[in-house]
Amino acid sequence: MKDKASIGIAGAGLLGRLLAWQLARAGHRVGVFDPAADALPTFDGRQAAGFTAAGMLSPLAELDTSSTDVAALGWRSIALWRAIVAQLQAPPQFSTEGSLLLAHRSDAGSAQRVLARLAAAPAGTAHAQPLSMAQLAQLEPALHGAAHAWFLPGEGQIDPVAALLALHAEAPAVQWNWGQAVESVAPGTLLLQDGSKQRFDLVFDVRGTGGRPELPVRGVRGETVWLHAPGHGLTRPVRLLHPRHRVYLVPRPGDVVLVGASEIESEDRSPVSLRSAVELMSAAHSVLPALAEARIQRLDVNLRPALPDNEPHIESASGLVRINGLFRHGWLIAPALVEDALRQCGLAPRQTAELAHE
Repeated sequence: MKDKASIGIAGAGLLGRLLAWQLARAGHRVGVFDPAADALPTFDGRQAAGFTAAGMLSPLAELDTSSTDVAALGWRSIALWRAIVAQLQAPPQFSTEGSLLLAHRSDAGSAQRVLARLAAAPAGTAHAQPLSMAQLAQLEPALHGAAHAWFLPGEGQIDPVAALLALHAEAPAVQWNWGQAVESVAPGTLLLQDGSKQRFDLVFDVRGTGGRPELPVRGVRGETVWLHAPGHGLTRPVRLLHPRHRVYLVPRPGDVVLVGASEIESEDRSPVSLRSAVELMSAAHSVLPALAEARIQRLDVNLRPALPDNEPHIESASGLVRINGLFRHGWLIAPALVEDALRQCGLAPRQTAELAHE
C-alpha cells in the first residue's frame, strides 16, 4: 500500500468515523460515503446504530453472551479508547471505574449461571468480585433494592453521541459525502446508488446491515430509554438480571440515565413498544429509586448488524476490506477491529497503538 493512499469508506457509523479519523491523521486522502443527510444524530431508528448504543465497555460482562475472542478484543479496545480520547480536542465522557452486576433475590439462580460463564474470562484479565450490600452502598449509594451484587473491575463506558461527533469534527481533511448511499463495493471501487463509480487505491465496506448481499448480515432490534433524572447519583454502568432482558443502566452527562436494551430477532424499525418501555423502566426503577421522578427524554430503537455466528468479521483482499458483524459489541470492540484491519493492510497508525500500550 502507498505511503499516502486514496481511500474510500462506505459507511459513516462508528467504524467509518474511526477509520476516517485515523487514516486522515496518517496523511491519507479519505472519502466517506453515507446515505445520512449529515453527521448529526436523528434518533429516528434509521441512523447509524452507534448513536443508539449505550457505549458500555464491558468485556467481562459480555462473556454472558459472547466468546472469549470478543472479550479479548474488548480489553484491547479499552486501552485503545483511552489513547483515542486523549487525542481528541473535544473528548467525550470516558471512564473505566468498573461496572456492577445486580440481581434480585428471586434471580439468584440465574445470577450464578451468568457468573459461571463470566468465569471463562481470559487469563490475566479481571474477574467478578462479590459485594456485600454495605460494600455496594459505599460504591454506589444511589442503588437500592437488589439482593446480590458483583463488581466488574476495569470495565467502563464512553459517550457514543459525543464520540461520534468528535471523530467527525476533528477529521476536517476527510471528504464527507453525505446523502450518497453505496450500492455495492468491489476492490478499489464504490458503486453509488446514483450509478456513479468512485475509484480508490483501497476501499473499506463498513455499512453494517447495508452490507448485504455481499455478507449474510441481519439486523437485530434493540430498544433504549433516555431518562432525565437530576441528582440520580449513579456513577457506574449497571447490569440487572431480568427474566426477559439484559437490562442496563448507564449514567450520561446532563443528568441522563440510559436504560436498555431489549434484543429482538427482528428488523422492525418502528417505535419502541409499550411492553419493552414499561419492562425496562420498571426494572431500572427497582434498583435506582431516584428514577421515580425522571422524565422520559427519548425512546430510541435501532438495528445491530449481526452475522450468523454473532461474531465480528474482517475480510481483507487486495483493494478491499470488509468489517461487519459487530452485533451488540460495537463500542466494546470497534477500536481493536480497526487496528487489526489496518494492520492487515499495512496501515496501522503507530501513534495510537503506542499510546494504548504505554
